[in-house]
Amino acid sequence: MDDGEQAAREEWLLLVYRVPPEPSRLRSAVWRRLKRLGAIYLQNSAAALPASVAAERALRKLRSEIQAMPGTAVLLSCRVLAGSADVHQAFQAARDDEYEEIVDRCEDFLAQVAKEHVASHYSFAELEENEVDLVKLQNWFRRVRQRDAFGAPGRAAAEKALAECAQALEGYAARVYADQTDSH
Repeated sequence: MDDGEQAAREEWLLLVYRVPPEPSRLRSAVWRRLKRLGAIYLQNSAAALPASVAAERALRKLRSEIQAMPGTAVLLSCRVLAGSADVHQAFQAARDDEYEEIVDRCEDFLAQVAKEHVASHYSFAELEENEVDLVKLQNWFRRVRQRDAFGAPGRAAAEKALAECAQALEGYAARVYADQTDSH
């Protein structure tokens, strides 16, 4: 079975909605929620997610919230009859974009740790701050991975970048502990 045949068998959930134009925060709230779920827009006000129990639950809840705005929303369960490879690729590209953003933030993290080394700034406060930043990156990755239904290619680069961050933080921590021991 080739990728096109596989994509044609994928089950999707499609939320088609309309929200009042004002206040604009309502449209923004819906957009943010759909983005957080990992949905892709097929066109304005038509967002798709690979079918799963969790995705259906989340979209049913969002549909209810849209209707309370007051807006309208329909949630469909479907397979793509034509253009399935395009939908699949759009979903993969959205995950790859998220993974790429994580890699970029990992590069920032590594630069920050390197800066601390250059400045010989080895303190528990900096270590704790960097640990918090790494946990945020790891949690972000975990959320993206959870919505990565098809294993987007960018996942490997994000995993590698996070491993490099963990290794850099471990080296920094060792230096902090060594400096604290030497000064006492």
